[in-house]
Order: sequence, then structure tokens, then C-alpha cells
Amino acid sequence: MTSPEVALLGIRHHGPGSARAVAAALAQWRPDAVLIEGPPEADAIVHLAAEKDLVPPVALLAHAVDDPAKAAFWPYAEFSPEWVAIRHAVDHDLPVRFIDLPAAYGFAPAEPVDPAVPAEPVDPAVPAEDGEAGDAEEDDAEEAGADPVADPLALLAEAAGHDDAERWWEDVVEHRAPGTDALAPFAAVAEAMGALRAEGLGESRRDQLREAYMRQQIRAARRAGHLRIAVVCGAFHVPALERMPTVAHDRALLAGLPKKVRTDITWVPWTHRRLSQATGYGAGVQSPGWYHHLFTTDGDPVPRWLTRAADLLRAEDHPVSSAHVIEAVRLAETLAVLRGRPLAGLTETLDAVRAVLCEGSDVALELVRDRLVVGDALGEVPDAAPAVPLQRDLTRLQRSLRLKPEAAPKDVDLDLRKENDAARSRLLHRLRLLGVDWGVPARSSVNSTGTFRESWRLCWQPEFAVRIAEAAQWGTTVEEAAANKAVGTARAAEELAELTGLVETCLLAGLSGALPAVMRVLADCAALDTDVAHLAGALPALVRALRYGDVRGTDHGALAGAASGLAERICVGLPPACVGLDAEGAATMRGRLDEVHGAIGLLAADPGTAAADTTTATASTASDAVPEPDGLAGLADRWAAALGSLARREPAGGPATGAPGLLRGRAVRLLLDDGRLDSEEAGRRLRLVLSVANAPADAAGWVEGFLTGGGALLLHDPRLLALLDEWLTGVGDEVFTDVLPLLRRTFAALEAGVRTTIGGRVAAGPLDELPAVRAEAGELDRARADAAVPVVALLLGIRPTIPRQAAGRDT
Repeated sequence: MTSPEVALLGIRHHGPGSARAVAAALAQWRPDAVLIEGPPEADAIVHLAAEKDLVPPVALLAHAVDDPAKAAFWPYAEFSPEWVAIRHAVDHDLPVRFIDLPAAYGFAPAEPVDPAVPAEPVDPAVPAEDGEAGDAEEDDAEEAGADPVADPLALLAEAAGHDDAERWWEDVVEHRAPGTDALAPFAAVAEAMGALRAEGLGESRRDQLREAYMRQQIRAARRAGHLRIAVVCGAFHVPALERMPTVAHDRALLAGLPKKVRTDITWVPWTHRRLSQATGYGAGVQSPGWYHHLFTTDGDPVPRWLTRAADLLRAEDHPVSSAHVIEAVRLAETLAVLRGRPLAGLTETLDAVRAVLCEGSDVALELVRDRLVVGDALGEVPDAAPAVPLQRDLTRLQRSLRLKPEAAPKDVDLDLRKENDAARSRLLHRLRLLGVDWGVPARSSVNSTGTFRESWRLCWQPEFAVRIAEAAQWGTTVEEAAANKAVGTARAAEELAELTGLVETCLLAGLSGALPAVMRVLADCAALDTDVAHLAGALPALVRALRYGDVRGTDHGALAGAASGLAERICVGLPPACVGLDAEGAATMRGRLDEVHGAIGLLAADPGTAAADTTTATASTASDAVPEPDGLAGLADRWAAALGSLARREPAGGPATGAPGLLRGRAVRLLLDDGRLDSEEAGRRLRLVLSVANAPADAAGWVEGFLTGGGALLLHDPRLLALLDEWLTGVGDEVFTDVLPLLRRTFAALEAGVRTTIGGRVAAGPLDELPAVRAEAGELDRARADAAVPVVALLLGIRPTIPRQAAGRDT
């Protein structure tokens, strides 16, 4: 809609048809000033749009200086009408201003609402849930606390008899041929929006505030002497900007705005994927990659897009030929005619892709949707854009390490023996410590078990810009910020396992400056923590950290002292801590038991690690003296003694008086694997557990703990399998249903080949007919039998007869 001074260009955000219409309207109208819906704080940096290094998709990022977590984004793609208007203004050296409510109002603290007081103006720029805001028309009322606003496009499409708003918009705007009057489409859109607002549809309190501020900015442009003003704004606002009420009316609306918060703003890279509605962005579009293709392609876009789809599918080993592309184009055009559409749209094109290129496969079609309909295009921002020092240091490191941010996931294997790869690893670990998960540890694509190799999956997300701004409070460089964050996290930690994990992270990130402070906090926490489960959960991380010293060149003397001190306390407190545990607690402790067993095995295997400098190691533990190398070498023996004590803690007076069978069985298995027990002793203990005197559920738990980690020992020692088979066949019917799930879970975890072989042996015939088993069954332990005679005689009420051998020994 136009007046002698102002042309109101109502647009759909991120609409390529609107973008082309804005370009044509600006070329015809030839304004002397351009006003755009957006945060006025960006006026100071809008000139950067002329830089060749500012490549969309990009976004304006505004955040509160004192609280960077309060942030909002205003994204622009190449097909965004606002971006087209910005580029027209900077290319023609025209004044360009943003006229929406300042973002500074949206970062003000919310005030409590008194129901007795009339509603005050609401927060005008509340970020959406994922930190994005600024141009989401349909979310305005929802963010303001009012009833959700219906989508204006959906209402217009419904009025036109269409059930799909996107398809209707494509037909009337995106596929519309350019006319002689470039301003006519905007007049039609303004008329349609005026009809909607006349019915009171979609208007909210926040809209009223924003529109009052926009009208003030239009008046200011007039007072500045501009005669031909182009205003690019959401189509929904056009009717309100046409009316132009009195200045006093708008001032009264804006009188209750909160006090502005000090705000910084800059340009940051954005992605097409973040523009899609699937990410939660209110003003997003379903198909940014498709829209980009429509805007940048001259002529018929369908053949070129189908050619790109064919290239993508061929790269993924799908058999697609040129004939497929030709048939797909014909099918898309035919579908458009049958459906009464002027041109083939995205729906017809995807139908053709599924039927012809993908041969009906929805899996291949999803690949096309993901890569081409949505896309992973990542914008670029010039060095001249404002940025916090931490962001500049990160950019410098990314360039020096040749680690370019990319929106598409990328797997990287690092060899820590190489200086550049080691530096990359340190950077990624430091960023994770700062909450910037640019890289996430992944499974290596190289078959290697060495500790010198790391694998990462890299994927840059636009919201990392906010997290970097938040992390700037910790320092001006990545190393300084990560070190300070580590110390701050350590002082706020409440659990020992969290501190040991932090120590491990500090070593991985190469933060030697932060390690002493973290170790002091760890020492204090370890001295006060008496929970063996906490100690057991903390030890493995410390021992793992010791393994990084060889490749990364870190000093691990303090870690060795702390780890050995924790190990000593675990050896002393483990058996009592396992008494009286329920099923869930026993399962948790079993996992701790395995982890500690492996950690102590690594720790005791290298006694030299304890020969650290005494002054360094003393700071690592406040409750235990740092053991000498000889003491550390004997740690394996002390741990074996602790396992032996745990294995003997049978519930003689009920479940609460002893350790669960799961833990006792696991202790026996660990001792057997380490050679501390022989197979005969393990079989003897298994016979005792499977006797009728023990509860079947406890026996089943013992078997689960004993067999976890591998059941091949049942094949190597047939006696164990025979004992287990004899016990299971003798379990009563009333107990069998309770024991069966436990045994099923135990044997389901065994290797498939072991299960098959065990089943074959059981099905072949009675296991007790094996020679080794028959010999074992015929043996009599006279010492144990003599010890039981007095108890049996007492139960029977007779006088015991002492065997001659026993009497001779007593005398």
C-alpha cells in the first residue's frame, strides 16, 4: 500500500516470492530511505551487509551485556525479503533503519502481575524456547501471555477454499508471474490483511506495542526529510501502519515499557536447518533449501532441482540415470495439471522423486528431504563484525588448526601423537567444558585400541554463539575461560564422581593451570566422603586419566597419589558396604565392582606411578598418606583380600545380614579370572551356593554374578555345568517361576556360540555321566563331614560319636 511518501511492503518472512516482489518494488519505487522490521540496535552494523564475507544465512544476535543467556536471534536467508531490502539499501547507498521494538526491552526483568491493576505493556522481545525471536508473527500473542494467534496465511487459504496454506501461498505468490506494476501485489496483500484485522483476528497486545513503535519510526523518517520511504514489514502489520493514529496515542501505548537493558548485537552464522519449522523457530519455513533453489534459479526450477536430487542419490549408490530425471520432470508437470496448479510445486516434485528416482522408497526420499528440501547451508560472517574476545580467539584457533565449522555432521579421527591433532583435541575438550558441544566423542572408524587415537563427530550449531557469549565471563581466550570454568565448577561440585570426572577433563583439555585447584577440592571432598559407592564411582575416572600422561605429556604424580588413596579406602570399606543391599542397589554395586577391579588392575600394574614427588602427591588426598611404590605394588593383594571377604559374607541370618548373591558370585568370578582361585575352589563354592539350604533367588543371583562377562568356563569345566543343571532341575515348581527370569537374563547375556554349545551338551544326555563329574560326585570331604556331626547329633537329640581320626587330632 502506498501514500505520497510511504510505500508499505507487506511480506512473508523467508518467502522467496515476497523477496522477488520486494526487489521489483524497490527498483520501481526508488526510495530514498528503507525501513525494515527488526531490532534498532542493528543500525550500527547493518553496513556490514555490503561486505563480501557476510554470506547468508546469517542472523542478528542481540544479548544482554550483563547476562548473555538472555539473547534473541533475527535470522535472514538469501531469499528473505528483509535481506533483499538490506542489500538494495547498501548497494544504492541509501539510509536503512530497523524499526521494530528494541531488543533491550525484552531483556528487562519481568515484574509480578497484580490482577487488580490493568495490564501493562508486555515484554516485546521474549526469545522463543530455543533462543530465537524477532520475526515470529504467529508466536507474538503466545509469548505475550495472550491467546495463541491463528496463522493469517491459514485463515486466508481457508477463505479461498484451500486446506493447505503452504500450497495456496505457492500458487498465489511463489508461482505468480511478475506484472507491470510491482506494487500491486502488496496492495492486494494489505487488503486481505485488513479484512482479517477488521474481524479482530490475530491481534495481540504485543502487536499493538510493536506497531506503535514502528509508526513513531516512520514519523521520524519523515521529519528527517525523506520523501520516498519504503517500509518492509510483516504483512500482518500493514493495516496498522496505514492508519497512523495521533502521536499522543502511540506515546500512551509505549509509556509503560520496562527500562532498557544494556545490550550488544552482532552478526552470527546461521543455517537453513535452523530456519525450518522442525527446530521450533516460530517464523520458520518447512523447506528452506527448496526456497533457496526457487529464489536463485532463473527459469523453470523443477528440472534443475531434480538433477540435483539425482546427483545426491547417485552419490549414495542409488541407481539413477538421466532417463529417470526426464521421467520425473514429466510426472511432476502432469501432477500439477491434474491438481489444477499453475506450476509444479514441492509436493508434486517430491511425489515424482519418490515414484521415479527412489522407486517408491521412503528411506531414499527422506535423504532428499534432509539434504535438499531443508539443507545444511552455513553462513559466514566477516572479521569486522563485533564479537567478544573469546569468540575472536576461537576463530583464530579454528583457522590455525584448520578446523572449519560446518553445519553438516562430520567425523574426524585424531592421532594424539601429532602436534596439530593433539591441539585439536585440547580445543574440543575445552569447548565441551564451556558448554559448546561442537565436537562429541564418537566411535572410531579405524580399528585401533590404542589410547593415542580419538574420534569426534563435529557439527556447528548457530546457538553456540550465545554459549560463547555466556562463557566470555570466564576469560578472553579459550584456554583461560576453560581453566576458570573448571575451577568454578569444582568449587560448586557436590559429588566426588563429578570432581574426578572434572580432573579427567582437565587432563584431556590440557588445563595444567587449573588442575592443582581442582585437586585440592577433590582432596577435601574425598576426605569427608565415607560412602564407598561414591569412592568406587570416582576411582575409575582418576585411573583412566593416568593413562593419558604417556601420549599427552601431562604430570600424573598427583593423580597417582589420589587414586591410590581412594583404592585403599575402597579395599577397607567394600565388604561392609555390600551388606543388606536390595536388588537395585546390588546391580549398581556390581557395576561399580567391575569398574574398580579394572581400575585397580591398571593402577597396580604400574607401581612406578606412585613414585611421584611427595609435595605434589600430598595435595591430592587429605585422609591417606601417599603409599610408597612397594605399598602400591601390594594393592592387588589387598583388593583380592577384600573380594575374598565379600565372597564369604553369606546371609546366615537373613538377606539383611549378608551380601547379595549377585555380589558374592561376582567376587568369586573376579578372583577366578585373576588366578586367585582355582577351578576346584570355584566349583566347591558353587556347590555350596546351590545346596538346598540356600534360597533359590539368592543362588540365581550368585550364578548371574559368576557368569556375567563370559560363560565359556561352563564349557571348560563340565563339573560346573553339571552342578548348575542338577540344581535347576531340582528347584520346586513354586520357586521356578521366580528364578527363571533371573537365569534367562543371565544366559541371554552370554555369547551366542556359548549358549548354543551349552544347549547342545544339556540336550545330549545326563551331565553327571561325564567321567570328571562322576569322580567329583564320589569324593567325600571327611573334615567337613566331621565338623557337621555335632550339629546333626544335637538336632537329632543323640550323643555324638567322635571319629577316631578326629579324636586323635584333638589329643
